[in-house]
Amino acid sequence: MPEKITIALKRGASCVGCDIAVVNFNEDLLTLMALADIVFAPTLLDVKYDQLRAMPDQSITIGFYHGAVRNSDNAELARIMRSKCKILIAYGACAHMGGIPGLANVTTKRKIFDQVYKNTVSTVNTDGAEPQENFQDAAGHKLTLPEFFEDVKALDDVVDVDYFVPACPPTHVMNMQILQMVKDFVEKGKPLPPKGTVIASEMTLCDECKRKKAEKLTVGSFTRVHELDFDPDKCFLEQGVLCLGPATRAGCDAVCTKVNMPCRGCMGPTGAVTEQGGSMLSAISSLYGLTDHEAEMSEEQIEKLMSQILDPLGFFYRYSLPKSELGRVVEDNPKGARGYAENLG
Repeated sequence: MPEKITIALKRGASCVGCDIAVVNFNEDLLTLMALADIVFAPTLLDVKYDQLRAMPDQSITIGFYHGAVRNSDNAELARIMRSKCKILIAYGACAHMGGIPGLANVTTKRKIFDQVYKNTVSTVNTDGAEPQENFQDAAGHKLTLPEFFEDVKALDDVVDVDYFVPACPPTHVMNMQILQMVKDFVEKGKPLPPKGTVIASEMTLCDECKRKKAEKLTVGSFTRVHELDFDPDKCFLEQGVLCLGPATRAGCDAVCTKVNMPCRGCMGPTGAVTEQGGSMLSAISSLYGLTDHEAEMSEEQIEKLMSQILDPLGFFYRYSLPKSELGRVVEDNPKGARGYAENLG
């Protein structure tokens, strides 16, 4: 049998759901363990950061980093993982595109601290104390905390990344694809995909979804899924329920739409586009039949249509804001809805 490879898992700004996704290999985890030894995984094993630091450079075959880069500790461990791992994979939506933590880019570090440590109703903080990067108490003890970055970043904004696995979290079908890739590499010496590959489909989620679709979709208004007695076999968009399927990469096995939940876009954009939100706005314009008439619409008409979509930025960029053309949003656009669309190009 070929010599085992080694694997490391490290999380950044993450809910730990991607660690649980690894556990969800289920019985196939035994197949993985026959191929590889997990040498570092703080959520799964009793290991310390100094053990990772002490490992020789390039001594780990494959490293999985999940979570966004929110602070200097995340960035430092990302760099250490890069130096220790021959192959580094951005695993899950947060490492891939910034994910849900990336929505913090709609505000600033200062406003976040004010909200958390001063303005939240449940906070009792009469001294206005805030986390300090460096602190020394009266006895001379020195304490340090990681630097809290102004912007949330994806993994490849900080280090070089070999492969990307999208989704929040990666599904069992996606894990099986990774397992097969590792098996072919270890047992057959099969070459790995080209560097930079997103390990998923190049089609859209709509291509993968089995719900019934009309040849040409048009809608007059949008509603929310809990407000509608919807047909469980019919396309969400055809029923006036927003679904990001047209602007989202396939490869997850359409697990959400299979259980009557519209796609929220965690797989990110397809390889054909980089701007997921702009792509979905274009699809919505087509559904409304606005493609040839948008320039003729007034500001009020555009705002009326957009008002049907609660939190449009949070909907269209739920997982991808840091890697979008917007990158971050600090203040409202004075041009209103039309200015928002213009910013998307």
